[in-house]
Amino acid sequence: MNAQALWYLTRGSGIVSLILLTLAVIAGIATSTRWAKPRWPRFVTEGLHRNASLLSTVFVFVHIASAVLDGYVSIRWLDAIVPFGAAYKPLWLGLGALSLDAFLAIALTSMLRARLGYRTWRSVHWLAYGCWALALVHGLGAGSDRSQAWMLALDGLAVGSVLVASAWRTWPVVRGTLGRPGRLSPIEEMEGAFQ
Repeated sequence: MNAQALWYLTRGSGIVSLILLTLAVIAGIATSTRWAKPRWPRFVTEGLHRNASLLSTVFVFVHIASAVLDGYVSIRWLDAIVPFGAAYKPLWLGLGALSLDAFLAIALTSMLRARLGYRTWRSVHWLAYGCWALALVHGLGAGSDRSQAWMLALDGLAVGSVLVASAWRTWPVVRGTLGRPGRLSPIEEMEGAFQ
């Protein structure tokens, strides 16, 4: 594969990874609140979350592999895992490595969820927010399209979407669960199911 193809592959897979990670975070929020509609049952949201997460694994690996294999700048395999040791843009690549480390912790604990228990899995799964934010900032600092209007619009859309979904998750008035005596929030119901 020539250098230009690797460069396009690195760029494209990084952008697709951000989109998939954003979709996984939003679907994860919807899943955690047990959001459902008659035409969009909960299992569809859970499947979307799972599949976006799995597919993002593929694109993150392609992003890293193509960046390492591209000889234009010196990036080692170790730089993808150990933060802030890269010769090229150590801060921005270090944030990407931290994002990957959190991503791997989330993936590993998700595979071992039955053995770890709900509380441990949930504690580690909170890293998804940090993983997504670190990946976004990594792209803003290291991405070759970071100053393009379309990329800034995509980043803004990703940030806005996650902020709206997060506010919806943490703001009970929006979901209509505040002020109903005796009713547990969806998060409390889910916690009770696993105790």
